[in-house]
Amino acid sequence: MKIYGKNPVLERLKADPKSINHIFVEIGNPEHHYVAMKARKHGIPVSVVPTTKMMKLSRSLNSQGLVMEVKGFEYADYDDLLEDVATSGLTFLFLDGITDPQNFGAILRSVACLGGIAVVIPTHGSVDVTDTVTRVACGGENYVKVAKVSNLNNAIEKAKSKGVWIAGGVVKDGDDIAKVKLPFPLGLVMGSEGKGIRDVTLTRLDLKLTVPMAQPRLSLNAAHATTLFCYEIKRQKDQQPRKK
Repeated sequence: MKIYGKNPVLERLKADPKSINHIFVEIGNPEHHYVAMKARKHGIPVSVVPTTKMMKLSRSLNSQGLVMEVKGFEYADYDDLLEDVATSGLTFLFLDGITDPQNFGAILRSVACLGGIAVVIPTHGSVDVTDTVTRVACGGENYVKVAKVSNLNNAIEKAKSKGVWIAGGVVKDGDDIAKVKLPFPLGLVMGSEGKGIRDVTLTRLDLKLTVPMAQPRLSLNAAHATTLFCYEIKRQKDQQPRKK
């Protein structure tokens, strides 16, 4: 697995150096000495390569002269995340049919910035954490727990059995996210742009949430909508009285 670009590379070097196998720096890159210094502390090999080699490594993508070979993404154990839900204050984000790596990467970037959110994806019908996803996430994947489950609906039911309320982001006929008082601990289900949340999953929701649109014929893409929902959830969660 490869990570491309200044911010993703530097964030991985900071957050999880043990996952890094090798770093490639293009000749003349201004970050060369800083990257080499940081890598040396962790025993990570660094190779300075010509532009032609960098283009080959990055598959002609804009790598900003930095490419990192890393171990495959390490997914969290869903049961472990649920075990501490009462004390951790985690919000669960269940992604139902998100197959676009650009959207998934943008979602990871947003929830990493907000904090306190774990992402749950199904093993089938969903994009994994890939090179493209990490490139869009800009290092956000280092700060978000992502769990893979064989059946998303079973995972939702398991969360409900632990006292987690389940909300779903819908385009219409939901409560205004800014006006409803949200229950906690909370899980949010977000569907794909084209199909939304599947009917079988809609039946498991405790409440439906909507972002009001000034132009009813327009809609947000999956990543933008998820960011807005998660921001309001985080805002209300932070206003909850702290448990002693």
